[in-house]
Amino acid sequence: MAYYINLFSPDTYQKFSDSDKSISGVSDKLKDVASTIKPGDKLICYVTKLSRWVGVLEVTSNYFINDSPIFTQTADPYVVRFNVKPIIWLPLENAIPVHEDIIWNNISFTKGIEKKSTKWTYMVKRSLCKLNDGDGQFLESVLLNQIEKPTLYPLGEAEQKKLKTLTVKTQNSKQVTVSIPENEDVPTITVNQQQSTQRDSIKIQALLAEIGERMNFKIWVPRSDRQRVLEVWHPKTQCLLEQLPLNYDDATLKTIENIDVLWIKGRSIVRAFEVEHTTSIYSGILRMADLMALQPNLNIRAHIVAPAERKEKVLQEISRPVFAFLEKGPLSESCTFISYESIQELSNEKSLEYMNDNVLEKFEEYAEEADI
Repeated sequence: MAYYINLFSPDTYQKFSDSDKSISGVSDKLKDVASTIKPGDKLICYVTKLSRWVGVLEVTSNYFINDSPIFTQTADPYVVRFNVKPIIWLPLENAIPVHEDIIWNNISFTKGIEKKSTKWTYMVKRSLCKLNDGDGQFLESVLLNQIEKPTLYPLGEAEQKKLKTLTVKTQNSKQVTVSIPENEDVPTITVNQQQSTQRDSIKIQALLAEIGERMNFKIWVPRSDRQRVLEVWHPKTQCLLEQLPLNYDDATLKTIENIDVLWIKGRSIVRAFEVEHTTSIYSGILRMADLMALQPNLNIRAHIVAPAERKEKVLQEISRPVFAFLEKGPLSESCTFISYESIQELSNEKSLEYMNDNVLEKFEEYAEEADI
């Protein structure tokens, strides 16, 4: 028997709670991992956005593929499925927050680090991350104790707001979760703070260029940024492009030329990165949305790169309703978040030269990484 993490959003938590709790599904991106899970394995369930451990499901079948809707009449993205039996399923007010001492001080990926740290979040970026046996057994026992001797963990005002999700139906009748971010007070920053923020973003641009070079891609950096980026990144090959080897209309080319970093193979863009430059993240997201709108058939993996503490804001903006109706499909399905910290971690990999761009899947986070 093995233990795996299964993610739920507040929305899919509620839908699963209202069902007979006999089927759990994940996206087809996780089919390879799902193939390793066997009957008798257990899924430790975690609610994203609320950061709470909520239950345990026992897997009772091998995975199977089924795209028929489980809870709604619209297309269902969770097509890789298991039959499951609920062992523990708690109300949200009894679900245990990850930062509670009983959890934080006893599981391997949080024990010994500061509670404000985000280093542990790699374990809850997507479903079916395997837990070590000790962590799985501990979490199961703590959740079981919540049934026998329940402790109340009331939802605060901020958590209550996260429960209010909206769904829209796209042109292909797919149901997509969207968010309408609240107005954000932009803090007043000094000139020195602004310069420091810009320096940090240039360093990340340079790291992305360096990583791409080491992975044998050609690199594009906007001409307006090149001088500053090259003060940090010193290419060892002739990888920095002077012109884009692409044949698109002027509007598309102008949009592409202003994207912060591109990894290019031959005449194709493999990855596109927008790095947060200021306290606002709108310009990068809009540029990615413009690109998807101008070239709906262009298969580009796009990423917004920002400090970890900005993750929630970035993912909310990517999920705005206006971005759900692109011809290519919702922006939230093609544009992901990667933290500055993850880029720095990736840059320390000693074997980048032997890796391909799929290594980014370990670090990227989707706006809706919550599975049924």
